[in-house]
Amino acid sequence: MRALSHALDSGRIHHAFLFTGTRGVGKTTIARIFAKSLNCERGTSAEPCGVCSICSDIDAGRFFDLLEIDAASNTGVDDVRDLIENAQYMPARGRYKVYLIDEVHMLSKPAFNALLKTLEEPPDHAKFLLATTDPQKLLVTVLSRCLQFNLKRLTIEQIVFQVDRILAAEQVEHDSESVLEIARGGNGSLRDALSLLDQAIAFGGGKLVAAEVRSMLGTIDRGAVIDFLDTILRDDAAALATLIQQAAEFQPDYATILDAFAEAMHAVQVEQLIPNAANDAAWPVADFAKRMAPETVQLFYQLAISGRRDLALAPSPRIGFEMTLMRMLAFQPAPAAGDAPARNAISQRAASVASASAATTAAVADRQPTMSAPIASAPAPEAATTPRAAMTRSAVATAAVPALAEVPMPRFDALRWLDFVDRSELRGPAREFASNLGFIADDGDSIRVSLPLSLDHLRNEFALRKLQDALLAAQGRTSRIVVELAAVTGDTAATRAARGQSERDTAAEAAIAADPFVSRAISEFGARILPDSTRPID
Repeated sequence: MRALSHALDSGRIHHAFLFTGTRGVGKTTIARIFAKSLNCERGTSAEPCGVCSICSDIDAGRFFDLLEIDAASNTGVDDVRDLIENAQYMPARGRYKVYLIDEVHMLSKPAFNALLKTLEEPPDHAKFLLATTDPQKLLVTVLSRCLQFNLKRLTIEQIVFQVDRILAAEQVEHDSESVLEIARGGNGSLRDALSLLDQAIAFGGGKLVAAEVRSMLGTIDRGAVIDFLDTILRDDAAALATLIQQAAEFQPDYATILDAFAEAMHAVQVEQLIPNAANDAAWPVADFAKRMAPETVQLFYQLAISGRRDLALAPSPRIGFEMTLMRMLAFQPAPAAGDAPARNAISQRAASVASASAATTAAVADRQPTMSAPIASAPAPEAATTPRAAMTRSAVATAAVPALAEVPMPRFDALRWLDFVDRSELRGPAREFASNLGFIADDGDSIRVSLPLSLDHLRNEFALRKLQDALLAAQGRTSRIVVELAAVTGDTAATRAARGQSERDTAAEAAIAADPFVSRAISEFGARILPDSTRPID
């Protein structure tokens, strides 16, 4: 707007303009307004009067010097040749002859080439206004001859404002929530929103009601999304199934519901990281920002958008939607004490462990004599952020604490530490971190380990927590862990594993070289063993 206004007010007007953007954002409308600004009877300016005969004729579509050409219907070089020949003549009424070429990317390559010379050196009285939704298809030579303006998608607030104006002028009864649903359905396009508005008015019998608009669009109330989230956090699978069945009765667009779920997760995360930020008031997220860990919000957001993407691959959209919500239910952190209990299988397993006898606990301790006190890098995480698997191991350890307290646990030494790391069930980054820790000392209250400075990137809260869970499950008591950034003087699990692998590789190479068949192939046929091609079979 600023560039066009300054050009019109200063009289320095380029001969070719290209307006790009998605459908329904005003490309053609702006081009028509620009044509009025050029030819208004009151003079060329950024504010055409809108009431003179020329402005009125342009609004009515009967101004002779404004030629609107649909490039989708006139794609050939002959059509462009006619345009070029006509451009040589002076305008009949206005100051400028304006050529508005819509969907210009549909022109054929020969047609573009025929247009190039005129675009480069047009008559002084001719202006070209090009509009397209796909500027990537235009030749670079065409783009270089135009001033390009990219029109952004309209915001929801802008669409709501325009729809409200139209409904007020048409005296259509409506509520704010129905207008908001139509604005969201427009997806940045005012034309799409107006089409939905016409449909909604007809659907509602001359008025707009939010529930009817949602039924037409296949969306659900945002409160239903909040109910889904609350049920998942309460770990209530039966209630979740009921909510899904209730939503399915309206035949909703499941992709739209997952989009709304992702929006809710975004609102929760913003509230967590930027408290009291200006979030969408339609999302009551303050309570969820306190109940959910930030990493859980990120997990649910990722599951929502990946589930939306996979809807087309599911046996049916409803199955894909259900599996997405059940995936959230399955992977969410375990509830804290006092919250709803975990699902039956986990609850039964924890109960059976809690009721185990002290003799059984002692027998388990006897079978693992090399294990020592577990390690804590920081105060133990709250139960609300402990994964279900870790919760189960914690339940085992908690049940065994009274019996283990009577059994003195041997402290770690270098060998016992390496044995613990090798036997642990750590995986991925947590195992990589533990495997590179060198043992220094264990005084009972704390365990000192070393980590090379070059591997400091392996140390993070997730890896430390996993290591703590593994030690808690193994021994049932905690000790503080102190990580020192220093060179490792002794063995680590990683170096011991590498040395063992090297020894196995060497033994395998020796076995291959000593094999009678291989020896004969080398001596009789000149064969050779490729370096580093021998691997032991585990």
